[in-house]
Amino acid sequence: MDSANISPETMQQLQNMSVQEKQELNQFIQNENQKAQIQGVIHSLTDTCFRKCVTSKISAGALDRNEQSCMQNCVDRFMDANNTIIQNLERMRSL
Repeated sequence: MDSANISPETMQQLQNMSVQEKQELNQFIQNENQKAQIQGVIHSLTDTCFRKCVTSKISAGALDRNEQSCMQNCVDRFMDANNTIIQNLERMRSL
């Protein structure tokens, strides 16, 4: 945590927390950071696939058949690539 942005009262409250409370707070912060990272990846994926697949002017409330197919393929390839990366990282970590 950046103590420059924390009030003295908050800093005192943090120092008075039990070990268990500090662990719970740390776990909460880690979970929130993971959620933010996942949301960032989803946003990036959505932006990338939308720019790639939706090339015509949007005139209806739904994608046309070609755009739907392109979006599905784009998401599938993204998931395949991420799964491959995760598997390779796990394999490297176990060495």
